[in-house]
Amino acid sequence: MAEKIRVYELAKENNMVAKDMVKLLKDEFGLDIKSHMSMVGGSDLELIQGYFDEINEEKMDKKNNKHNKNKGEKKHPKNLVKAEDIIEDEELEEEKPKKKRKKKNKNKKSIKPSKKQVEEKKTGGIIEIPETVNVKTFADKIGESPNAVIAKLIGLGVMAGLNDQIDFEQAELVALDFGKEIKPEEEYDAIEEQQVELDFEDREEDLKQRPPVVSVMGHVDHGKTSILDKIRSTRVTSGEAGGITQHIGASVVDINGKHITFLDTPGHEAFTEMRMRGAQSTDIAILVVAADDGVMPQTIEAINHARAAGIPIVVAINKIDKEVANPDRVKQELMEQGLVSEQWGGDTIMVPVSAHTGQGIDELLEMVLLVAEMRELKANPNRNAVGIIIEAQLDKARGAVATVLVQKGTLHAGDYVVTGSASGRIRAMFNSRGEAIEEAGPSMPAQILGLSDVAEAGDMIYAVEDEKLAREFAQRAKEFKREEHLKAKANTNLEDMYSDIADGELKELNIIVKTDVKGTVDAVSQSLTKLSNEEVKVTVIAGAVGGITESDILLAQASNAVIIGFNVRPTQGALERAKDNNVEIRTYSVIYEAIEDVEKAIKGMLDPEFKEVVLGRAEVRDTFKVPGAGTIAGVMVTNGSVPKRAKVRLLRDNIVIFDGEISSMKRFKDDARELASGYEGGIGLNRFNDIKVGDVMEAYEMVEKERD
Repeated sequence: MAEKIRVYELAKENNMVAKDMVKLLKDEFGLDIKSHMSMVGGSDLELIQGYFDEINEEKMDKKNNKHNKNKGEKKHPKNLVKAEDIIEDEELEEEKPKKKRKKKNKNKKSIKPSKKQVEEKKTGGIIEIPETVNVKTFADKIGESPNAVIAKLIGLGVMAGLNDQIDFEQAELVALDFGKEIKPEEEYDAIEEQQVELDFEDREEDLKQRPPVVSVMGHVDHGKTSILDKIRSTRVTSGEAGGITQHIGASVVDINGKHITFLDTPGHEAFTEMRMRGAQSTDIAILVVAADDGVMPQTIEAINHARAAGIPIVVAINKIDKEVANPDRVKQELMEQGLVSEQWGGDTIMVPVSAHTGQGIDELLEMVLLVAEMRELKANPNRNAVGIIIEAQLDKARGAVATVLVQKGTLHAGDYVVTGSASGRIRAMFNSRGEAIEEAGPSMPAQILGLSDVAEAGDMIYAVEDEKLAREFAQRAKEFKREEHLKAKANTNLEDMYSDIADGELKELNIIVKTDVKGTVDAVSQSLTKLSNEEVKVTVIAGAVGGITESDILLAQASNAVIIGFNVRPTQGALERAKDNNVEIRTYSVIYEAIEDVEKAIKGMLDPEFKEVVLGRAEVRDTFKVPGAGTIAGVMVTNGSVPKRAKVRLLRDNIVIFDGEISSMKRFKDDARELASGYEGGIGLNRFNDIKVGDVMEAYEMVEKERD
């Protein structure tokens, strides 16, 4: 035999199912086998081969004995023995070689067990057992007779039959009596199970170069779509209803025989949502910055999202054909965000381009290919396909439609596939130009028809052997997904982090800082970073000026971060998303209070007595000057309610300009104690008159928090 062999090849040689071989090598030989692609060799392989040689010898001896016996009984047909009398149970047959193997191996000088095997023989090996298991299954797993196990259980005062369940603690006591060690069996949820069972690591020699997958990101109106259009040499938005881009969500371009796949994500929010689900869909990010506009809030957000994903950034400085274009200013502003141009001694590639004239587009693509070449992007095209769902929707005419980005293997029309709780057979496949295709290899996008249900963007998709297998995996995932949507939330609550730190579970505390002025961002970031110690690292993963948006919540979810704001407030959408996903937003007006809270969290001492509860919001629709009372705001309550007793903040562009008491509240001409959602009224603020139409009033109160 070869010096080393993969488990599935070993199984094939010995007429076994790969899964059973993995189990045998774990249970019988105590080997740390991860999957059917794991390698075995050396003394381990010799020992395994000896085991199968003995089994084959036993089978051959039995066959010869049967032949001789039948030959001797031909003269006496009445005395023929029945087949079931001469065919022994396979488990007993294997048990004999197991007992003989120990004796034989002592005499075989060529078979020397490894140090690991010697240790495992001393301890009996560690056997995985489910949290609850029936007696017969447990007996089989530890290699003891069910009657012996039942006797041990009776000795422990547990009356259990063959098919009765026992818990792990009871099983552990019984196993110890037999001199064996057990541990809880590792369990996978239904989605993880698909990855564990249907995916595997490819051998290095099977990997071949694949095209890079690129996402184009940046601030709105800086030219993301225009650059993509120029690259594809088509005006995608022209001639389409309502100017809406209508395609499969990805496109492939040819650059001198080399391909680049562009994902047409609507923005970095979708990009991060996908990454939040554990899907790494992109290899390189092109950051588009307008030369006449410079770095904007969404530019910074895009940088943060790309960094969080751990992918390289190539900057396209767009609109250089304009007279007011200033590429050097853009480079300077990007340097403040940590992106330093190669021309200025940094490592970030920055290419001046014009989507209007086409200037620099070819150079941009060449730079993308260069970065891809440095990353050595590879995949195995000769295996069952594994991919990611980029887009999915229900088409009235064609049913469930999904765009797949193939990451490993090759996807074929006619393949059976499973993705989350959806499964099916691919009835048809189309490329980015809408042309029917028969197959799609690594890094290639394809629109597929034939799924039983609408897939979810970000889910992985796997090609499987047959329809039955696809349906089984989908069915197991269906119930799990229903529960996942209800309870899968991010753990980003600062008040809970101190216990994780104390338990040694949290080694890094990520923070997003939003403030009303730029100077505060730098001051807070530096102060918080200095709180790092030997056990916990404090990292400010993003800092910017302006209100807290849904994009900030997304980044916090993806990075398990806490959001800290100074004199700023979240939008209503951000509040709702943060609440739904348990992302904590902490707002302050004094820097040292935030620093003190984070410091307490790190030391495991944070124990706040009060928490803020937002009661409602009202939009200022008009203002009135009232003699003796000052400026009164005519408001419409848009969310929750605004009680007169509550404290209130006045927000202008989500920045706090007043925080205090309500001096007066009226409903028509009558005094009111509370304005409910959907109602109009008049509100006066205590000693504050700078109220403008469009401002938002946020009512809140401080509620005593129960101590744990």
